[in-house]
Amino acid sequence: MKSVGRLHNTPANRSVATSRKSGALHERERKGCLLILDERTLDRECLAAALFDHEIGSTVVAMRTIQEWRLKKQSASSLAAILFNLGSRKITDNRVAVEIKRIASEFKSVPLVIRADTEDLAQILMALECGARGYIPTSAGTDACAEAVNLAAAGGFFVPASSVLSIRHLINSYGRDTRPLTDLFTFRQAEVAKALRLGKANKIIAYELNLRESTVKVHIRNIMKKLNATNRTEVAYKVNDLFAEGNLGKE
Repeated sequence: MKSVGRLHNTPANRSVATSRKSGALHERERKGCLLILDERTLDRECLAAALFDHEIGSTVVAMRTIQEWRLKKQSASSLAAILFNLGSRKITDNRVAVEIKRIASEFKSVPLVIRADTEDLAQILMALECGARGYIPTSAGTDACAEAVNLAAAGGFFVPASSVLSIRHLINSYGRDTRPLTDLFTFRQAEVAKALRLGKANKIIAYELNLRESTVKVHIRNIMKKLNATNRTEVAYKVNDLFAEGNLGKE
């Protein structure tokens, strides 16, 4: 057994190991880097080290803010993904929402993943509405965090399994509503709700239903009030299974 130990410590084998590490590093650099944004120094450094050791497949850079990244004059084309760690901050805070939208808009080709303390469904839906491609709670481990980043980088969306179950429960609870749909929506509201479920923009809805865009906005506000929804994405989830073909409201 000792000879095996000596064999692994020979200069030739150390050279092979160094070569492999160099090759792995080159591969990470080729795939671009993961940018971690977090105002808390210790948190961002620990997260960066954990993801790098996890062999996430990219180099990892941790910055305090996106402004700091710009000052480093890094090229956006070198980014594989952005992981924005909010901590205890909430997306319902307008300043946070605006910042997420600004980053998502500026780096359109780079997937943005949000990491935050809360697992509240409304927060997660709002993150996606602001342009994020994934949401991972801080209660999740490094494996889940790496999975969220890699899935977003591959073109997918990542949300916690608990949130999917919450959405299902939410839809089912509305499906069990004893009130008929004709008591819930008017004919036009039902048509607008169907269009929202398909992700159509207000201009398209107005054109297809021969309505003014301002009228569409009024219908949407009324639909949101009736469903107790806070945004269009939440409306889409809540009406997803409510309307069967021909099951429209009253004129």
